[in-house]
Amino acid sequence: MNRKLLSLLAAAPLLTTAVLAQEAPAADESEAIEEIIVLAHPLSREGLAQAADVLDADELERKAVDNIGATVGNEPGIHNSSYGVGAGRPVIHGMGGARVRVMEDRIDTLDVSVSSGDHAVTVDPFVAERVEVLKGSSTLLYGSGAIGGVVDVQTGRIPQEVPEHISGALDLRGSDNGSGRNGSFRLDGGAGNIAWHLDAFARESDDYDIPGFAESAALRALEEEEHHHEEEEHHDDEHEHEHEDEDEHHEEEEAYGLLPGSGLDVQGGSVGLSFVGDRGFVGLAASNLDSEYGIPGHSHAHDHGHDEHEEMGHHEDEEHHDEQGTPIVDLKQTRIDLKAALADPFGGFESLNFRLGINDYEHAENEAGEVGTIFSNQAWEARGELTHGPAGGWRGTLGVQLGNREFSVVGEEAFTPPVDTSSLGLFWVGERPLGRLGLEAGLRYDRVEHDPANGSSRDFSGGSASLGLIVPLGDGWEGTLLADYSSRAPVGEELFSDSPHPGTGVFEIGDPGLDHEQARNLAATISGGRDRWSVRGTFYYTDFVDFIYQAATDEEMDGFAVRRYAQADATFAGFEVEGRLTVAEWSAGRLDVGVFYDMVTPELDISGNDKLPLIPPDRVGVSLEFTSDRLRANVDYVRASDQDDVAEFELPTDGYNDLRARVSWRFRPADTTVDLYLAGRNLTDDEQRLHTSVVKDLAPQPGRTVEAGLRMLF
Repeated sequence: MNRKLLSLLAAAPLLTTAVLAQEAPAADESEAIEEIIVLAHPLSREGLAQAADVLDADELERKAVDNIGATVGNEPGIHNSSYGVGAGRPVIHGMGGARVRVMEDRIDTLDVSVSSGDHAVTVDPFVAERVEVLKGSSTLLYGSGAIGGVVDVQTGRIPQEVPEHISGALDLRGSDNGSGRNGSFRLDGGAGNIAWHLDAFARESDDYDIPGFAESAALRALEEEEHHHEEEEHHDDEHEHEHEDEDEHHEEEEAYGLLPGSGLDVQGGSVGLSFVGDRGFVGLAASNLDSEYGIPGHSHAHDHGHDEHEEMGHHEDEEHHDEQGTPIVDLKQTRIDLKAALADPFGGFESLNFRLGINDYEHAENEAGEVGTIFSNQAWEARGELTHGPAGGWRGTLGVQLGNREFSVVGEEAFTPPVDTSSLGLFWVGERPLGRLGLEAGLRYDRVEHDPANGSSRDFSGGSASLGLIVPLGDGWEGTLLADYSSRAPVGEELFSDSPHPGTGVFEIGDPGLDHEQARNLAATISGGRDRWSVRGTFYYTDFVDFIYQAATDEEMDGFAVRRYAQADATFAGFEVEGRLTVAEWSAGRLDVGVFYDMVTPELDISGNDKLPLIPPDRVGVSLEFTSDRLRANVDYVRASDQDDVAEFELPTDGYNDLRARVSWRFRPADTTVDLYLAGRNLTDDEQRLHTSVVKDLAPQPGRTVEAGLRMLF
């Protein structure tokens, strides 16, 4: 454990002592303990110039699915980088990977999901109380890894107040597609100054059904063209017959109706304990995650044709796949979190907040029962924030963020050497009134150092700044304008990769000479609403200098297409709009209609093909929601357009329909609320391929899925 972390652990008891030293309220004291709520953004109570979305507990109940990328992936401006149902990260305004930070209670998830699309995010959406999304550069608060945005999953695993009585939630659900089974529960309680929390969850499913072939029509056509080309090069009849036999064998093994390697088995849980005083709290939580999931798109072990698939059970099918060596990720994470807050810590400051996360992460990629490659990440991250009162008209927050990551990959598929990364960030964000206007500003300094096991170390220093304006327009309307400059240090994989990477299907070659990625961003939002309607639209334009990307080549090494990390200037321009209208309202309930549209068009400043890969298509969505005291029903429809504006060596993706529906019935026996619900996803059984997925031509999304469940609150 390094000196920085030891210093933080030594400082934490000082804040703990400050909370414990407070005079504890008497048991019969009538005055309630002051609640200190730490939000994902220090200014979010007054509104933000930055586009942001929030999924509260009610929305999460009906939108939570297998991973956090899929849970938020149908929100305006947000997509999913899906790798089956086992793994998926959010893509915000066309940016994903290392440009989007996924956090658990304001600390990084500390996993290795940024290194490859087949690596899962370790925070589970079913334990979330709330999800906050900052769309656009959020480097001021969270560092260079947030140049594209932030998704903060708030779990409540460290209590911040003592509840009056024990409360809890139980969620049980099952689905037909893949025979999915899902259960989770949580309990919260306490007495005196002690609050506690307990949660656990388990989820299991077999390989899921798909409406057609696992391989896309575009990929099958390309493979057929390559086979014909090979046949033309052979004039010998014997060779022709050999190739015909090979083609027939290929057709026999082509997956149809079921996606091999798409099952999962996940368990986890946590326990948290806090001391709560009249001016603050200090708490600790320990959590554990144990996950096994398949890697679809990396096995040609398929059933014997469409007709036989209909006669085979899922169990028989899975045994067949396992014999052929479907890759399986075996992931384990243990995490310790510390959180503390203190109101009025000293003169001139309103609050002091401290967060620390320590992580022990490892996953093995196994094939045919043998361990292949082992990924390990020993990491910690800490942040402290001091919110100050008005000074020169500004109210704001001073902060420091520290982190350390010891990342290693060992085995046949080790595409990058072990790399130790340390980071330091200093920041200030503030706001002040300016007549009728609101003004926001911020500054940040970052230093990142990468020290690989072999090769020279690299360090990067950079700054970020922003200026935002909030303009009341009258009659329920408001406009915001945000201009910011941000920079991102390359991650270790971009610098030092030099090996085949089966997760992405390419031979990745990094560039140790990469420089900072710099971005100048301008975003404008207009929003308005009254009792029966609301509307919001955002336009954004980002100008990148030295944008880091994987450049396609026509080279091949070890049977993999070569992709080299490179830098070039680039622009991202996009637009999103959403609206909601109450079309009918009566004493028993109401009916709302919602719509949204989003699009983004990035371009590289290079000669030739200037398109970037994995860019989401335009989408339009419509929703209907009926709400009453007992009955709630939703119908959601999204149309994703064709994506044929593709990068070199990238195949186009057909558009798709996504129709979802959910109906729930609520009753309240005693002091308990019970919801029984029936839900359906992809009800039209469309072939859905997400262009943001590196395996979109090998692994489509699940076909029609019907789910039934029970949720109990007590």
